[in-house]
Amino acid sequence: MFKKVLIANRGEIAVRVIATLRRMGVASVAVHSEADRFAPHVRLADEAVCVGPAPVAESYLDIDAILAAVRETGAEAVHPGYGFLSENPEFAAALQREGVAFIGPRPEHMRAFSLKHTAREIAEKSGVPLLPGSPLIVDLDDAMTQAGEIGYPVIIKASAGGGGRGMKVARDEEDLSVALATARSEAGAAFGDDAVYIEKYLEKPRHIEIQVVGDGRGGSVHLGERDWSLQRRHQKVWEEANSPALNDEERARIGEICARAVADLGYSGAGTIEFLYEDGNFYFIEMNTRLQVEHPVTEAITGIDLVHEQIRVASGAGLSVTQDEVRFEGHAIECRINAEDPRTFVPSPGTITHFHTPGGLGIRVDSGVYSGYKIPPYYDSLIGKLIVHGRNRVECMMRLRRALDEFVVDGINTTLPLFRDLVGNIDIANGDYDIHWLENYLAAKD
Repeated sequence: MFKKVLIANRGEIAVRVIATLRRMGVASVAVHSEADRFAPHVRLADEAVCVGPAPVAESYLDIDAILAAVRETGAEAVHPGYGFLSENPEFAAALQREGVAFIGPRPEHMRAFSLKHTAREIAEKSGVPLLPGSPLIVDLDDAMTQAGEIGYPVIIKASAGGGGRGMKVARDEEDLSVALATARSEAGAAFGDDAVYIEKYLEKPRHIEIQVVGDGRGGSVHLGERDWSLQRRHQKVWEEANSPALNDEERARIGEICARAVADLGYSGAGTIEFLYEDGNFYFIEMNTRLQVEHPVTEAITGIDLVHEQIRVASGAGLSVTQDEVRFEGHAIECRINAEDPRTFVPSPGTITHFHTPGGLGIRVDSGVYSGYKIPPYYDSLIGKLIVHGRNRVECMMRLRRALDEFVVDGINTTLPLFRDLVGNIDIANGDYDIHWLENYLAAKD
């Protein structure tokens, strides 16, 4: 097992990784920008190294600066968290050259899944169900042909995309020309790659993701699904496990398919395979080769520490559980508490004058702030995650309502009022929603 691990990240995920390292008896190293010198992860780590000024390109995304911190502290491994360098194969390869372990998948797997059209090809070979789709689009004539064969409506997607950028829906040939040009323009600006492909567009799907962990030697487990259909502009807002839409048979079927695919690839570490789900059918979207923001809901229903599993696999110790040892108990929901206006979602940096988190049975809060902390304007607006677990969904929702009422963040705007509104909505209470529900709900309120 490693003796010292550097966390190449910040905020709540850095704090969360430090907690597991401490439980494992492994020393932690935090990196931070000048703007984050008073951040909680810096205070909690055993060591801390400044890697540059506030802009991420000059600090958290500066591979040379992170490598220098690794050398300076003698860290044997690096946990990348999520975001930043977590899915950067060049970073993982650079660590390999230094003889330092990357707590994540091998560079070749990150590269293979970083482009959605190649991810589709890998998924198809592994027997993972796909939406009808096209190869990369050559020009408008090719797009017309492919869309006609797939059948309208279709969605144009950036191959190198993420976060909803470079995605446009075309409901007929008249829409297609503008949608194609717009998607390519957005993709080129956002990712430096304007390659796009086409898939069938589903009208009212759920968004389901399967958590997998591979040992890199042909062993794997799946840890069930998470439902993140409550989303805004393709960004997750509310996640829960198990999904209200699935039954045990469907859950087992898709989980086994994903675990087998990961094992066949020799995949190492945690990953998430994302699907659209409609009318009893699953359709592959992409695979994220990292820890997800919403991983605590899986931890709540399985009792398995995913960061612990990542570290074990990266150290060569393998998985701590087999598939037949995995048990799903109860229901869990995660709400992302962002420093944003709850109506406009405009970021709200500033000083937190009072911060009080709820407690009690089944309540967990992962956060990277404290009373008196000044939120810098340079980074993601996530300040914490409220995770609630109950014996069933009804109990979980009741605990969530209480926890939201007890959660206090003064001095800045947050999304807490949105969640207090959602937890009282009848559709949410019944689990009756799809990926368009939240945006339609917010539009109706304006």
